[in-house]
Amino acid sequence: MSEEEKKLCDLCQLTVEISGFTLKTKTGEKNFCCEGCKGIYEMLNESDVLPQ
Repeated sequence: MSEEEKKLCDLCQLTVEISGFTLKTKTGEKNFCCEGCKGIYEMLNESDVLPQ
């Protein structure tokens, strides 16, 4: 994967190494590096997260 293709975590900005930690939001899909970042983002932005 090239540098341009690497995704950054939408919470902590670390490189997303493992897929599967995503959330659908009103502003688009968010990617996270781990379950912890996904959970924290979800708590802080409840009103933006779409039901799955």
